[in-house]
Amino acid sequence: MTKLLIWLSLSIILLASPFLGAVSLNFQEIFTQGSLHAQIFYDVRLPRVVFAFCAGVILSLSGLLFQTLFRNALMTPYTLGISSGAVLGAGIAIKLELLGVFFGLSIVSIFGFFGAIFTVFLLLYLAQFLKRAHNTSLLLLGIALSLFYSSALMIVFYLGSAIQNDMLLRFTMGSLSIIGWSHPLSLSIITLILFLTLYGFRYELQLLGTSDDEAKLRGLDTKKTTLLLLLVSSFAIGALVSISGPIGFIGLIVPHIVAKLYPVSVKERIGKTALFGGAFLVLCDTLTRVIQTQSELPIGIVTALIGGPFFIYLIISKSSR
Repeated sequence: MTKLLIWLSLSIILLASPFLGAVSLNFQEIFTQGSLHAQIFYDVRLPRVVFAFCAGVILSLSGLLFQTLFRNALMTPYTLGISSGAVLGAGIAIKLELLGVFFGLSIVSIFGFFGAIFTVFLLLYLAQFLKRAHNTSLLLLGIALSLFYSSALMIVFYLGSAIQNDMLLRFTMGSLSIIGWSHPLSLSIITLILFLTLYGFRYELQLLGTSDDEAKLRGLDTKKTTLLLLLVSSFAIGALVSISGPIGFIGLIVPHIVAKLYPVSVKERIGKTALFGGAFLVLCDTLTRVIQTQSELPIGIVTALIGGPFFIYLIISKSSR
């Protein structure tokens, strides 16, 4: 009954979200071509809901992937510094005023992607020197990298102009505020690639989540499979962060909630995690639009307010076992 109520509530929010915001929409006016209400609904609200849903899917699936691969409940691209690497890469592009397009891709997105990929390879390289408490040490490395990237971003702030700093400040707080279908459509393709990759490797992911030794005994090339999954996930995270900025804790919260609701194997939770993550971020984004403030509340603040206490709870519950 609890599961049904949760899914029903999220479904209602998902359907109602395009109609909620600072401007109240007239349902009949939506179907009137050229009307202001129709433009708001089809060019602003609906693309934003699609974008938020895809972002939630990417963050949730990436969190599930990292927690499974590294067998640690606290592992996510956010806590490992991969999101911070993407933010720094995108921030450097903004500072250098590289705001154009290269082969159909935003240069800011390309810099964000390479920031994420660089962090993944750096973590994999540094992991070779970890002998004991591998997962805990890797998490600490990720936190250290996040702090380093934050310091580097502060240097970019210091060297930037007032306009650039304003862009960077808004970027680092995270936002799903978009207009038009360009970003939602491109992110939908990336989301589909990530989902199909994880679903296609669901049995391999299940083995990797158990132990590397067992996976090797089953004939799985653990290094190649792990690298492929991390690259696809990092590409998705890099692309998302370069558009929306960092959105923390969704990848941490959602996989644990779904695991509590459905205590089944990882391969059976991929689809449920994707749907729940997408709907959950739409809920968070709807809250930012419904809460009446002088300007729109950044989505990163809402997810941090929810995820911060949850992160503390996970640490305490993990250490008490």
